[in-house]
Amino acid sequence: MGIGNVSERRLAQPQIGVSVVILALGPHGDSEASGHSRLWLPLVRRVKQPFMGAWALPGGDLRVGHSLEESAFKALESTTELHPKYLEQLYTFGDPARSSGGLPMVSIVYWALVGEAETKDFAEVDNVRWFPADELPDLAFDHRRIIEYALWRSRSKLEYPDIATKLVGEEFTLSQLHDVYEAVTGQPLDLANFRRKMLASGHLEDTGRKRHVGRSRPATVYRYRHDGTANEDFPLPAVVNPPRSAGRSDDALSALMPS
Repeated sequence: MGIGNVSERRLAQPQIGVSVVILALGPHGDSEASGHSRLWLPLVRRVKQPFMGAWALPGGDLRVGHSLEESAFKALESTTELHPKYLEQLYTFGDPARSSGGLPMVSIVYWALVGEAETKDFAEVDNVRWFPADELPDLAFDHRRIIEYALWRSRSKLEYPDIATKLVGEEFTLSQLHDVYEAVTGQPLDLANFRRKMLASGHLEDTGRKRHVGRSRPATVYRYRHDGTANEDFPLPAVVNPPRSAGRSDDALSALMPS
C-alpha cells in the first residue's frame, strides 16, 4: 500500500536507484554555424508520476542479485538499448528535496562516454530521444544538475587520454581530436592553434598512417603516447567550467562544483 500524504512520504525510508549519463560526440546540428561540435545524450520521457511526461536520465531500481554496475547496465539497456563498454560511478545524489514530494530517492549515478557508432545514428526510439547537451529540455528531478556535474567532470578530465579516446577512438586525426575538445568545452577553438599546441605538447605520436575524413585530403593519424615522454609543462587547450544551476543540492557536491 502506498504512502498517501506528503508528510509521511518525506519521513519514509529512501528508495535507492541508479541513473546513467551517456555522453556521445554527435552531429553539429544547429550549432554548425557557430563552428563547434557538440556532445549529445539520451533522455527518456517519464510515463508515471512524479514528473509524468517530462524528460529524465535513463535509470531504474536496484536489481536483486545484481551489483550496482550491473543494475546500471540493465537500466540503460532496458530504456535505450545502449551497450557502452565501460561505465564509471559518477556521484550519489540524495538531497531530501530532489523527489519533489514523492518518496525520497537516492540515485547512484553512473556515466559513460561513447563513440558515435554506438549511438545508432542518434535515432529516436519509442520514448527515448537524443538531445544536445547545450540544448536540454525541462528535466525531471535534479537531472539537469546531474548532467552539469557530468559535463564538468568531462571538462576537468579532458587532458586525460581516456576522455578523448572513448569519444573518438584510440587513433584519430588532429581534426577529429579538435572536434572532441570543442564538444567537451562547448567553445570554438582555432584549428591551426589547436594543432600547434597539441603537437608541441608531446602527448601525441604519429602512427605513420593516413586517414580520409570527409572530402579533405588524407590526414595523419595520431594516438596518445604512453612512454612518459610528453612535455607535462606544456599547457593544453583551456577548459571552461559550466555555470552553477539554481536550487538546492548536496553539500558535498556544492563543494566540488566550480563557483
